[in-house]
Parts: sequence; structure tokens; C-alpha cells
Amino acid sequence: MDRVGKYSQYIENIINEYAQYKPAYGEVEIETIFDRERNHYLLYYVGWDGYERMRGCVLHVDIKNEKIWIQHDGTKGGIANDLLELGVPKEDIVLAFHAPTIRKYTEFAVG
Repeated sequence: MDRVGKYSQYIENIINEYAQYKPAYGEVEIETIFDRERNHYLLYYVGWDGYERMRGCVLHVDIKNEKIWIQHDGTKGGIANDLLELGVPKEDIVLAFHAPTIRKYTEFAVG
């Protein structure tokens, strides 16, 4: 399997695992959104907490130029740590939620 295919499978498996955990409050649907053609992966919550509408992206990951771009990570432990445990090297993970000028100070790829 090529690198992009392997990374795609890792991301989908991790998102599916996170999707097993429901929020502690509200009537929330958990949606996993996988655009395999364009390499976009999302974990999204939508629902109600009483009369208040709840919706939002919990996790957004893309694969660009054979690197994993973590666009948003609202998880407790962080998907970067999960990817490292699977053997993905730090130079293949971009913490895209940090400004490009800040990324050079992380141990991860800058882009």
C-alpha cells in the first residue's frame, strides 16, 4: 500500500474509534465524513442540548503532498499522538492549526 493509502486508513480508523464516544450531554449525532477522492476527513457533531442547537467539527484532517495536515483537533489526547503511535514520522505530520510562522518551533513538519 502506498503512503497516502496507508495514512488514509490510519486516519479513518482513528476517526471511527473517536466516533464511538458520545458527548456527556445533549442528543448528539456523530458523523464521520470521509472524502477519499480529495483526502479530507472529518468528525462532526450535530444535535440538540435541550433547546440549544449543537453542531461543530471535532476533528478535521487532510492529506496533502503525502503529509497529514491536522487542520483542527478538538480531541482530548490529540490525533498527532495517535498517528505517532502507529509509526507515522513527525516530518509527515503538519499541525496546520498553528500559524506557519509558529510551526517551525514544533517538532513536526512545517508544510
